[in-house]
Amino acid sequence: MSASEPPSSSPSPSISPSPVKRRESPWGMSEGDHRQPTPHRCNDRAEDVIQACFEGNPFKTVPGPFKLFWRCMRSKPGEEPTDPFHYLQLDPPRREVQLE
Repeated sequence: MSASEPPSSSPSPSISPSPVKRRESPWGMSEGDHRQPTPHRCNDRAEDVIQACFEGNPFKTVPGPFKLFWRCMRSKPGEEPTDPFHYLQLDPPRREVQLE
């Protein structure tokens, strides 16, 4: 980057699902339903566990994020843990309040 270029502003990560990359086939698209894949609801928790593997001693850094990932996987959709992430710089997930 030269001095005349403005610094690039990297977008801050958000909880909104990021698009999942798809492979293109040389034969084109098949006929039928073409729903776009979405990341798993616990994907950010899994990424937090992976990041913990590279932060110092894994025996000390992995258990906390892994417990949250496991709670997320065992929970029902919409009941995921709202505890903050250990290593990712993301806002903790929020539960939608159901008004009756």
